[in-house]
Amino acid sequence: MRLVTAILSILVFAVPALAEGWATKLSSHNYGPERLIAVEKQSQTFMMFERKSPLREVRRFPCTTGQLTGDKLVEGDMRTPEGVYFVGPKINRTLNWDLYGNLAYSLNYPNPIDKIKGKTGSGIWIHGRGKEFLPRDTLGCVALKVPDMLDVSKEFEFGTPVVIARDVEWTPEPGEADKVAKQLAARLQAWAQDWEGQNDAFFQHYDSALMSVSEGSSFNSFVSHKKNVFAAKPWIHVMVDNIRAIPGPDYWVTWFDQYYRTSGMVSMTGKRFYWMRDAEGEWRIVGREYVPAGEDLKDKYLAVKSEEVREVIDAWRDAWLSMNADAYGELYSRDAVQGNRRGASRIIDYKKALWAKTPPVTVHVDDLKISTHPKGLQVAFVQRFEDAGGYSDIGRKTMVMVPDGATWKIGSEHWRRGR
Repeated sequence: MRLVTAILSILVFAVPALAEGWATKLSSHNYGPERLIAVEKQSQTFMMFERKSPLREVRRFPCTTGQLTGDKLVEGDMRTPEGVYFVGPKINRTLNWDLYGNLAYSLNYPNPIDKIKGKTGSGIWIHGRGKEFLPRDTLGCVALKVPDMLDVSKEFEFGTPVVIARDVEWTPEPGEADKVAKQLAARLQAWAQDWEGQNDAFFQHYDSALMSVSEGSSFNSFVSHKKNVFAAKPWIHVMVDNIRAIPGPDYWVTWFDQYYRTSGMVSMTGKRFYWMRDAEGEWRIVGREYVPAGEDLKDKYLAVKSEEVREVIDAWRDAWLSMNADAYGELYSRDAVQGNRRGASRIIDYKKALWAKTPPVTVHVDDLKISTHPKGLQVAFVQRFEDAGGYSDIGRKTMVMVPDGATWKIGSEHWRRGR
């Protein structure tokens, strides 16, 4: 039934796009990109915007687009596509001067939404135009005069969003888009948390039928692969940051940096998610694209996780000083190692025996350092200890912390006397 719905949606979406064209209003919402390009086909105008509190126009040039009006639907229809696209790689080959000038960049047409709607064609570029400059004079690309193309190319880079519409307005105000952008940013964070949870809630963020169409493969295969990964990995961490969002004709695009970490593996990537509302009005991911990450999130990840681990170390110290065996034992994994002791139960029994003889008086943790470890995180610090009998020592303690749901447990603990 969902596949039938997807096919019907293609038919419903495609016809109005050709007849009417898309009119949009850009706004200065909090998740907007710092820089974007807008092409207004009606006036044949190329605009560049920056969002630095608030959105403002910084460049404007004449451009020329497809020879026929309306949204691009099929290969060779001489129309320029309408929607949200992104600047791709520079075209590194000899160009026909009359048609392309000396500089050209690809756009990611067809994007996942275009594929869902059954659009065809390729080779949509932003490029120069060496011959006489006339309006509506390309086969579907966006062309600028050669000097203008050189000028704007200095201002944009790979991944710059490009909004192409029949009519483009803009406002320095956040507008209604701010609410939707916040919703999608929250959905992205929930998606990451459900991925970490390794459960079926993760798959509910996607529209399975439309994902199958946009990716050209069964969504069930994606589910099977992920479930196999879930079963094989003891834990998964996913951090998303640098979230940006922009609306298209009947969809939204979010793009972000992703830091993925599991036992023995780390990866960084950038992603674009294309979202559409389902029949109940809920936003679902219907397509995705992978791009290079804009920022390495390792340091941010470590900063967040370090705060979590510090809370565990504080709880460990407090449980030791208060001789709370239950609280102390809860902080160790079941198969934890402490010196020559194996297993949380043996560690607890050992501690109980020590406390029964002489209660602890002081446990200081100094010079705490946290770093990544294949099994989780490594914590190293100087430990100063004193008990009620007058015994004291100082030494270096090293712990390996292993993820346990939303918290951490001590997987191994080693101590050596002296600094």
